[in-house]
Amino acid sequence: MRITIIALIIVVVGGSIFAAFGYFTNQELGDIAELPEIKSQYEKLENYKIELEKINQNNQKILTDLESQITNSDDENLAKINEEIEVIKRVINENKKELEQVIEKLSEMESDQ
Repeated sequence: MRITIIALIIVVVGGSIFAAFGYFTNQELGDIAELPEIKSQYEKLENYKIELEKINQNNQKILTDLESQITNSDDENLAKINEEIEVIKRVINENKKELEQVIEKLSEMESDQ
């Protein structure tokens, strides 16, 4: 059970890092007058926002599962579960900040069109 939780945490953190890395390395800032490229960037940001929301929902589910394990756990596993919860909470907060930045960028792009 513990290995499964650790694996899920690693997958979520890895996916978040991979998504963020891909997003920041694939940004192409060209001539603003080129409408198709702006639309393409907008669509990429929109897709990225959707993926971040999915990751955040998955993280929330993991957090809920971990919190339910606390209520059903004995004292020796409690410290480990609390550590895992703190990691997930940090990942969720980082994803929320990144999601806010993406939403802000999307609204800026939308207002420029």
